[in-house]
Amino acid sequence: MKLTRTLACCGLFLALTMIFFAAPSTAQAKFHIYHQRSSALHKGSLRNLNNKKVHYVKVPKKYYHVANTDVEHTIKSERGKKVSFHTRYILPLPGKNGQHWGNPQSIAMNGKGDMYIVYCPTDLHNKGRIVRFNIKKLDAMGIRLHPKELRDAYHKRHGKYSKTQQKIHKYIKAGPIFTTGHGQSLAYNWKNHGLYMWRDVEKAPRVPINNWGYIQHIKASTLRPDFAIRFRLHSHGTSVPGGHDLTFDRSGNAYFWSFPGWGAYIFKGKIHHKSVHFRLTHQVLKHLPGTRIQSMGYNPVRKRLLMLSDASIASFPAKRLDGHGHLTNGSFEWTQFGPKREFEGIAYDGSSRGNLLVNHCPEVLQADRSY
Repeated sequence: MKLTRTLACCGLFLALTMIFFAAPSTAQAKFHIYHQRSSALHKGSLRNLNNKKVHYVKVPKKYYHVANTDVEHTIKSERGKKVSFHTRYILPLPGKNGQHWGNPQSIAMNGKGDMYIVYCPTDLHNKGRIVRFNIKKLDAMGIRLHPKELRDAYHKRHGKYSKTQQKIHKYIKAGPIFTTGHGQSLAYNWKNHGLYMWRDVEKAPRVPINNWGYIQHIKASTLRPDFAIRFRLHSHGTSVPGGHDLTFDRSGNAYFWSFPGWGAYIFKGKIHHKSVHFRLTHQVLKHLPGTRIQSMGYNPVRKRLLMLSDASIASFPAKRLDGHGHLTNGSFEWTQFGPKREFEGIAYDGSSRGNLLVNHCPEVLQADRSY
């Protein structure tokens, strides 16, 4: 009997020991990659569209750098559809604890008062972090009337933070460093309320390391990926290594655009928990807005997709991609802007006025009208 009890106690001790030592590995194994075996791309017949309302704007030899970061700035239309963007938030510089967050690469908003910015330090190749701003709370503080307060949120005065700064800190959360790739594709899915981005790891700018596509889901509470899907985009001789931009409409359709060298391709699809499916839409756009593919956005009120290059934005109705495509030249709106700053992304907080993320004095500017 004593032997039985001793063996039972030993067994219990062993079981508890195994649970104790296994627990950390379980806690660390929160990131999972799903490997999709089937191709994630469907390609049908293609035809060219002469969207001549869109004009090509070359990337400037030198971007415009803001001389005075103490004042609000304006970026306004010079050609095409009229609109002006005015400073809404001048982003913190430096970041929390004096961190150099790096260049802002993309922006997402969830319509519930949160704004997410992807930062990628230049000294960390293919890596970055997401910073969340509770703009509902910040706006209630009057930050929009005093944008310098947000910019200087982490500047100590006389060796300490002011009460206003401490309050601002409560509404900013800086996430951990993780593999982002280029980082310019963070997007909010209006249907399932998830955050997604490509993990487009590059050897050099715009040179992918392989032909696999990775899309990762970002957990909003931790601001880091909790799972990713690995897949190939190939169909009938067409192979795409993956995207560098991403956006969603209110039905949960995902979109990105690319330039293979002879026109703009628009992709539309769905991102599920373990699989991804895109189709190459049937119309190839002859005219691009500019040299570099910077971002793609979706206006949830106007229901238009936006294609961003530096100082140039083109847009068209998303529904005209349905079926075999019904886009015409008249479907397009286009604007060239000045001064020529580096456009990083555009996001919507539920209204029809776009929020434009720009670099070189990192800030978010809001349109003065529906755009």
